[in-house]
Amino acid sequence: MATELDCRGLACPEPVMRCRSLIAEKRPGSLLVRVDNAAACENVSRFLEKNGYTVSARQESDALWEVTGTVGAVCVSAGETARPAPAAASKTAVLITTEFLGSGDDELGEKLMGNFLATLSDLGDSLWRIILLNGGVKLAVKPGKALDSLKALEASGVSVLVCGTCLSFYGLLESKAVGETTNMLDVVSSLGLADKVVRP
Repeated sequence: MATELDCRGLACPEPVMRCRSLIAEKRPGSLLVRVDNAAACENVSRFLEKNGYTVSARQESDALWEVTGTVGAVCVSAGETARPAPAAASKTAVLITTEFLGSGDDELGEKLMGNFLATLSDLGDSLWRIILLNGGVKLAVKPGKALDSLKALEASGVSVLVCGTCLSFYGLLESKAVGETTNMLDVVSSLGLADKVVRP
């Protein structure tokens, strides 16, 4: 019988943190987690997969998603939420919190952000992860040079994390066109693992 964990009504990243605590304490062979939004469903699913569980998820109603995890053949140590990129001499994370670069004119700021993202590939192998928070999540949605650059970077192996709470706040969860929906625990872990953090 699956161990059940009710995380409805909990704000990000609490559902993932509850899962982490349960796995660290009991390491159940089967786990059923209930959440009340799509972002939490995606975050919990990814966390369980990273910790050796085979995951299935389904939406039961407008306010209920059930994520079922069963221990798979490959195990990752309990409590691990983010793994460093393999074999890179250094890891650079780019933290973007707005859709514009600089302040003054938004049209100019949008062009500058597009140019900034288009030139990030010049960092080479050290570019590890791009983290989009607050208004920065709009870059993962809005068609244009910035979105094209993010897609190209992701295709080259750069991890793109997009804040699920922010997507939900702006009503953009279903419109995300690049990256993986993430939570604040992954953001904090990424910033801690990075050798350098760039904030445009």
